[in-house]
Amino acid sequence: MTENTQTPSSPNSELPTTYAPAEVEGKLYERWVERGYFEADAKSEKPPYAIVIPPPNVTGSLHLGHAFEHTLIDALTRRKRMQGYETLWQPGMDHAGIATQNVVERELAKEGKSRHDLGREAFVERVWQWKDESGGQISGQMRRLGDGVDWSRERFTMDEGLSEAVQTIFKKLYDDELIYRAERIINWCPRCLTAISDIEVEYQDDEGELVSIRYGEGDASIVVATTRAETMLGDTAVAVHPEDERYKHLVGTEIELPLTGRRIPVVADEHVDPEFGTGAVKVTPAHDPNDFEIGQRHNLPNLAVMDEHAIITAHGPFQGLDRLEARSAIVGALRAEGRIVAEKRPYTHSVGHCSRCKTTIEPRLSMQWWVKVGPLAKAAGDAVRNGEVKIHPQEMEKRYFDWVDNLHDWCISRQLWWGHRIPVWYGPNGEVVCVGPDEQPPAGEGWTQDTDVLDTWFSSGLWPFSTLGWPQQTDSLAKFYPNAVLVTGYDILFFWVARMMMFGLYAMDGTPPFHTIALHGMVRDERGKKMSKSFGNVVNPLDWMDKYGSDAVRFTLARGANPGIDVPIGEDWVQASSKFANKIWNATRFAMMNGATIEGELPPVERLSATDRWILSRLNKTVAQVDAYYEDYQFSKLSEALYHFAWDEVFDWYVELSKTTFFAGGEQAQVSGRVLGEVVDVMLRLLHPIVPFVTETLWTTLTGGESLVIADWPKDSGFRDEAAEAEIASVQSVITEVRRFRKEQGLQDGQKVPARLDLGATALGAHEAAIRQLLRLQPEGDSFSATATLPVAGGTVALDLSGTIDVAAERKRLTKDLGAAEKEKQQAEAKLGNEAFIAKAPDNVVDKIKGRLAKAEADIARLQAQLDGLPAA
Repeated sequence: MTENTQTPSSPNSELPTTYAPAEVEGKLYERWVERGYFEADAKSEKPPYAIVIPPPNVTGSLHLGHAFEHTLIDALTRRKRMQGYETLWQPGMDHAGIATQNVVERELAKEGKSRHDLGREAFVERVWQWKDESGGQISGQMRRLGDGVDWSRERFTMDEGLSEAVQTIFKKLYDDELIYRAERIINWCPRCLTAISDIEVEYQDDEGELVSIRYGEGDASIVVATTRAETMLGDTAVAVHPEDERYKHLVGTEIELPLTGRRIPVVADEHVDPEFGTGAVKVTPAHDPNDFEIGQRHNLPNLAVMDEHAIITAHGPFQGLDRLEARSAIVGALRAEGRIVAEKRPYTHSVGHCSRCKTTIEPRLSMQWWVKVGPLAKAAGDAVRNGEVKIHPQEMEKRYFDWVDNLHDWCISRQLWWGHRIPVWYGPNGEVVCVGPDEQPPAGEGWTQDTDVLDTWFSSGLWPFSTLGWPQQTDSLAKFYPNAVLVTGYDILFFWVARMMMFGLYAMDGTPPFHTIALHGMVRDERGKKMSKSFGNVVNPLDWMDKYGSDAVRFTLARGANPGIDVPIGEDWVQASSKFANKIWNATRFAMMNGATIEGELPPVERLSATDRWILSRLNKTVAQVDAYYEDYQFSKLSEALYHFAWDEVFDWYVELSKTTFFAGGEQAQVSGRVLGEVVDVMLRLLHPIVPFVTETLWTTLTGGESLVIADWPKDSGFRDEAAEAEIASVQSVITEVRRFRKEQGLQDGQKVPARLDLGATALGAHEAAIRQLLRLQPEGDSFSATATLPVAGGTVALDLSGTIDVAAERKRLTKDLGAAEKEKQQAEAKLGNEAFIAKAPDNVVDKIKGRLAKAEADIARLQAQLDGLPAA
């Protein structure tokens, strides 16, 4: 538990009868921001705790994945702030090169213009204008969710300071010979007219055709298969495996390439799988990454046969055709020459598409800028291997190592106008000059700057330190770097996370950008299906917030968040969370109306009832449990623990068991009122990081404190009372058993029944009044006649159900249940008596069977007692 450091004023118990999130959330959030609760002080002496927001695209809006991730980060930072840390949740947005340029180009198209009509400088100005007027709507949506970010530090990857950081690290990498320019195969989008990164390629199964083509004649012929017949115009070899006996006689010879009149060599390369297809592959180095590698090994020419629009440029009858038109025409021409050996149509295969415009990607040989990632990736791998950075859950480490240990050099140039322009100038005599942020570009006639911009991931890879002022040595950089943890989806482990690790270690003298990488899964629909517009199952979280409140959405997302595992979510679950928020509201309101208070110290233990000691013991165990789950990023488990503690133990048991005390009034009611106030106070503090709005409203009303945002996080006082927990467990057992019996008899919840309670010499006797009230059990009365007797913990409960049950039907039901319990007992005893089974079965299996036996024996005793207690037929 926690000491109450707030100065309590007279709490206002006048809460509305129902909770209306729409009337509370917006006003509360703006109050938090205005009071500066989320602002981080770089000169504070408090220990730092910093997390960056994975910067959403400036073109984006809040989707369910954002809401999920932001809920987890907000819960972590709110808790740490309450624990006394100087907390920074760094907000900002990514300039999103391709996506943003496409948005503005579409706007221009409505005016009948293209970016080329404006020119580069005017177009970039137009993008900035769009950004200022229409971009960044996600910031307002983050406020709706309750994100506790430091808005005074909001950054944008094209800000002046971040641009300086980009230019600084480019220059450093260039001078260290870790950036170079070379002609390689890249992912090319013929619609966006730029190279794109691997993460911007979406693969899907497309229907095409697989054609087998005979190259050459007679014994000097080879059959190859392809789904992209149009690329054969650029073939410069056929490759076979060196040990493939079928083709050894052809290695080193030349065969004729159909339709072209060119002769190409047959080469031997170990990359070829002799078991796949015919064991021979066509080699098109300018249009396939694997073929390019083969071409490099065998000094093959790179023959490009398509331009940037994927139009055939090779001389001949196919020149000027689109690649898909050419594919059909070429297959037709080959068929006419008798070159098609086999055709498979339709042939389903995985095809890459541009994630922005859905155009099929074209592998293309192109002159681009590259980062030599070898030494950078090794450092990123070593930081995890030596424990300097921990990946959570740990089983994700293998995926991380599989990636960083096999990284290819990174293509960082993009053929766009919007983005960080590459700081390299070319001179009239072939000079190449890389310019740092404090250097002047070369002047004079004939000098031009490189026209390409940098991959968006290049600037976002600097995010953990560029947002803190690097390359300047700022107070913020000294205070908040490295970050405490990175919370992000496993889907960008390879792209964003790996790049931040490489750049952080490189730029910050070997210090990684964060201590822990906490990976979460993807949000899916209630059936576990990926959310997609094409599936029609995409959910706008704002719709759910409007309907149920932000707390309900947040609690639903946190409750489903198991580390590294995808999260299914449906509206029913949000509705259930809304009921939980209402339960918190109603029960807290009831508590305040019935004397719950935080004023004064907790009464000494000797003045507490067993019920009071029980709930305080459970409260402290819950504090310890929640803390442990937070440290292990187990959001689902901590949410479940809080849910069951609040709903079951506090509201359904403690409040109900204490009602007789509250209604009786007097000194004990005051004692329990103080205990209830303590329990609700701590419970609201524990819930606040996940459901901040409803808890803030209730807590400030209960305590008179300023705000939960800056309140103290609860601490486990160490108080435990196992005897009280056992005593109340017995009370719960009695109530649960009688409730079950009442339900089986079809009795209404409010229906009162005469009963005699024989609780023996146990502590249960002290709870008789509460038991009778909760079970609607009246005193016996003079005409009492027990028609059913239930064995309960430490005694019996005899009920007079005269006229309320069908005795014959009840005897039949109990006899049937008794027979089933006896059969279960026999089966368990038979297995446990089988020595061969016991010798081979795992311990957990044996323990499970022993548990079944114990339950069956208890059921038999209970059912027999109920039968014996029934009146004669």
